[in-house]
Amino acid sequence: MTLDSPFVLVDLDHEPSPELWPGATGAAGRVLVGLAEKPAEADGDFDILLTAAPDPPRPWVSCADPYATAHRLAEIVSDRPAASVALTQVLRMGPSLAPTDRLVVESLAYSTLQASAVFRAWLDLAPARTPRPSPAPVRLSREGDRLTVTLDRPQARNAMDAGTRDALCEALEVAVADPSITRVDLYGNGPAFCAGGDLSEFGTARDPAQAHLVRVRRSPATLLQLCGDRVTAHLHGACVGAGIELTAFAGRVLASPDTVIRLPEVGMGLIPGAGGTASLPLRVGRERTAYLALSGEALSVEEALRWGLVDEVVEGD
Repeated sequence: MTLDSPFVLVDLDHEPSPELWPGATGAAGRVLVGLAEKPAEADGDFDILLTAAPDPPRPWVSCADPYATAHRLAEIVSDRPAASVALTQVLRMGPSLAPTDRLVVESLAYSTLQASAVFRAWLDLAPARTPRPSPAPVRLSREGDRLTVTLDRPQARNAMDAGTRDALCEALEVAVADPSITRVDLYGNGPAFCAGGDLSEFGTARDPAQAHLVRVRRSPATLLQLCGDRVTAHLHGACVGAGIELTAFAGRVLASPDTVIRLPEVGMGLIPGAGGTASLPLRVGRERTAYLALSGEALSVEEALRWGLVDEVVEGD
């Protein structure tokens, strides 16, 4: 059965058709985008709000040509309907769920999409990558009440493979278990803070249900929910996927001027799976999170600062 595109655009500067408004029959299975020349009061049911106005208030996203941006989003949603709808559904549910449950729902959706034909097709087209595991992918040091955690796979731009994930969990478990640690500094060694999930491992888990169990049991995001108020994340270079999803839980996020942020998962037929649907909305709202994830576009450090995804830009941090 062929379904129509789930993308719905509402021009808020004109009177829309009633059947297009959020809350209408079938809206739960659609991606609802509102558009206006200037920011206006919206009822909170839109997944993304676009405007031509510069530096608009949250939840609006500023773009030079909102209609062109909406057209690009419509193409993405039409090309990746399952991932696009799953993303917006998970984001909509977030505010009504307990923090840990948000991660469970994200993982369930992510695991479902791992079994999709779209993701398998992306895997078939992706170039083969050789795994480059590290015997010590995370370095840990302590000085007084300060714990320093450093991702240390510079040869892979600190991409998050299973070994790095497990080592990061072990490091964060130290902070969670020891209340005398009052500050945790999180760094990435090399040219990038974290280039996201290690693509050499994508698709290697052939059982999505088992992958879901591993994801929720070995979850850096869950630990960051417990100790994030003590964490200062120091970003630089590429902060892709997990690189921003995890650090958005930090109580303070510092970024060097070369920091570039991106959520590329929808383009693969997936959604953010390292906690991003739980962490980013806390800082920028679910609408801007949906825009970042659906568009896949890079967010500059200046825009990240304006949005509140970054707290301070620091030269040479």
